[in-house]
Formats: sequence, C-alpha cells, structure tokens
Amino acid sequence: MSVFPKDFLWGAATASYQVEGAHDADGKGLSNWDVYSHLPGTTYMGTNGDVAADHYHRFKEDVALMAELGMKSYRFSVSWPRLFPKGRGEVNEAGVKFYSDLIDELLKYGIEPMLTMYHWDLPQALQDEIGGWESREIIDAFEGYARLLYERYGDRVKLWATFNETIVFTGLGYLTGMHPPGVKDPKRAIQACHHVFIAHARAVETFRKMGVQGQIGFVNVLQPNDPITNSAEDVKACELAEACFTHWFYDPVLKGEYPAELLAMAQTALGVPVFAPGDAELMKNNICDFIGVNYYKREMIAANYDVDGFEMNTSGQKGSGKELGWKGLFKLVRNPNGRYTDWDWEIYPEGLTDAIMRINKRYGNVPIYITENGLGAKDPIVNGEVLDQPRIDYLREHIQATGEAIKLGADVRGYYPWSFIDLLSWLNGYQKQYGFVYIDQENNLARKKKLSFGWYQKVISSNGEEL
Repeated sequence: MSVFPKDFLWGAATASYQVEGAHDADGKGLSNWDVYSHLPGTTYMGTNGDVAADHYHRFKEDVALMAELGMKSYRFSVSWPRLFPKGRGEVNEAGVKFYSDLIDELLKYGIEPMLTMYHWDLPQALQDEIGGWESREIIDAFEGYARLLYERYGDRVKLWATFNETIVFTGLGYLTGMHPPGVKDPKRAIQACHHVFIAHARAVETFRKMGVQGQIGFVNVLQPNDPITNSAEDVKACELAEACFTHWFYDPVLKGEYPAELLAMAQTALGVPVFAPGDAELMKNNICDFIGVNYYKREMIAANYDVDGFEMNTSGQKGSGKELGWKGLFKLVRNPNGRYTDWDWEIYPEGLTDAIMRINKRYGNVPIYITENGLGAKDPIVNGEVLDQPRIDYLREHIQATGEAIKLGADVRGYYPWSFIDLLSWLNGYQKQYGFVYIDQENNLARKKKLSFGWYQKVISSNGEEL
C-alpha cells in the first residue's frame, strides 16, 4: 500500500512571468519584471520573459502534455498586470479570458487548478504611482485584484494561494537589490513585507466574506537551518537565522502574529514594521487554511564576525557563489560533507522531512502542500534525448522524504515539482532547467519530453509506490 493518500495531488508548478511570454499581448500592462529585466546587468546575459515558453499562445498543447503525464493538479500564477494593466481600475477582459480558458482546459482533463495570485510580477504602474509594496495603498489594490479573481474563477478554482515566497521578493527586492525595485534598505524591506502580510489577510477575509468554496493559503520557502558546529555561538546564530528565515514568514499567516522577540528587535533597531490601526486584529482573524512549502535546500549557519553581503551563483559554475551574511548576526556557510548542485544548493532530502515536522511542532498539524521542489541543472542531450537522470534521483529522494513525513503524521496533501516545463529562471536565464518538458530554443520552442517525464508518469500512476 502506498503511504500517500488516495486523493493525493500529484502535480507540477510554473509561474506567469517565467512561462507565459506575450508580455505586451492583448492589452496586458507592463510588470516590474518586464521593465527590470531589460535594464543592463540585471539578469544572466540579458535574458527576459518577453517570450519565455510562450505558454500564453500554447497552453492547450501544454495542458495536453500535463494530461499525458497524468497530473492531478497544476499550480500556476496569474499575472496581475494581465488582468489590471494599471494594477487597479479598468479590467483587461482579454487577460481574464486567458486564465478562464486555461482553467477550463485543465478541468476538461480532470486536472485540479491551484491558483497563485502573486508570483512577483507587480504591475509597473503601481511601482511608479505609489511605490509598490512600500505603500499601504497597495493593500486596497491587491484586495481589488483578489476580488476579481474570486468573482471570475471562484466557481471552478478550489485551491488558492495569495503570495509566493515573500522572503525572496522582499529580501532580494529591498535588502540585496538583486530583484526589482533594486533597493538595499532593511527598514524598507521589513515595512514592505508587513504590507504583504496585511494584503494577504485582507484577501483571506474577502475570500471568506464572499463565500468562495475552497481553501486559501500562502506559499513560503522552507529552508531548515542547522548550525555548522555545536558551539554556543553557532547554535545561537542558527536560532536567529531560523527565526528570520522561517518564523518571521510563517508565524503571521499561521499564528496571525510576528515572533515576539524578533518583532521587538526590529522595532527597537529600525522602528519597523509600523502597524496601522486594525492590522494586528486583521492578521489574527485570518489564518490560512493550508501552507504551501517550497523546498530546495537546507542552509548551514555559523556565527558571523566577518561577512557582510551577498553574491549569488547565477552562472551555474559550481563554487562561484560567495557567502551570505549579516555581520554580527549570522552567515550561511558550506557544509564540507554536503552534496551540491551546480548552483551551490545543497541536496539534502532529509531536510524536507525535518522541515515539515518543524512546521507540525510549531503550528500543529496544518495541511501542507509541497508547492515547489526540484533540481536546477544544465540537462545533457544525447542523440536527441534529454537525459535528466540527476533530476529523477533528486525527486525520488524528496518524494521518499515527503512519504516519511506522512508516516510521522504530517498532513501533506500534494506534491508539485518545480517545474512542469523548462522556463525562465529569474536571474539565471534559460540555462538553469527544471522541467519534465524541454523547450528547444533553437527550434520554435518545440516541446520535448525528458527522461524524467516517463519516470514521473509512473510515480503518479502508482500513487508514489513506483519510484
């Protein structure tokens, strides 16, 4: 008997900017990434999502491949500026129709849609007019956007997620300056992050007031942090890293409040986040129905007396990344005994079991979907075949780790590898591949099934027994 429940949702995931293309088609407005990716030096070799995998024009072909794969569910995101070109106000009906048609096509094949409202493509108009996530005005704009989604798709979509990986788009957008809007200011980062949590809570409140039949959650990175040694200094640094990277992002949506000690530290040191009247109550009263977990790696943590900065490996040259650290707080260090990808991400499947159980311990047995998990690699092509055996090995180990968490009592309801199809990796271009389906950039974006496609097909058909 399979350890996975009978109704377990075997799926795969993508995101609008990374897969759709059609950046200016049919009335779509500009997103922050449409603008940022065209600025010199922002992305690997100037790559952008103008065309991406052209899923906008080829979604029926792609959904047919999903059906052939046997997918039970598909996690996708909606492009906010495709529906509201200016972020609010006038609705672009052609954009609304695209997602309506996509949802209908999925349901035609019995594939459950999981809709993510925000996967980083902010309408550029909202960045220009109000300052994006730094403005409280964006909360009303996001609530209006969510309301439109519920009105148009609430009769067919049962699984909803408000935001994807707030730690990334606020951290890289406002702390390291590597994502739009390219700011390096911890005070601004924390306040922008607070507005995300309030926008989420408003969207959850509206979802329930409107009586949408379904469940609504939030998608976070899950990166368990472990101390590099058992020294008191490294253990203390690791506890702080876990609080910053995990508790700060999970507590507001699963407990309805920030971790008290960390909140006090931030407000004492920087005076943020600033709460408006009603913020605390809104968060407390709008806890998620489920949590989406994006797991790729764990991080080893050490006390930090020297490193102050961050340089990410975006080339796929193993060892080219630099240490990330906040001097006097903690730093991320390499595990000398670890297995690493070409992008310097540790391959540590046991960390997925561990991280899920940490969620259980802190928040109770909350429903969990593994909303992303995958291997970014440069897949070899031999005699015309895409032989991505390392991806198969990676996913096998992590599916087993998910099964271990289920055996230990965790309520895991679905598994969505990143990604269904090769797509644009934000800062890494098209060289970093994740998909079950290869995109031939030299041959009219032709779709080609990889070795992993047939393997995952058997995993799904056997409900996780045949790995």
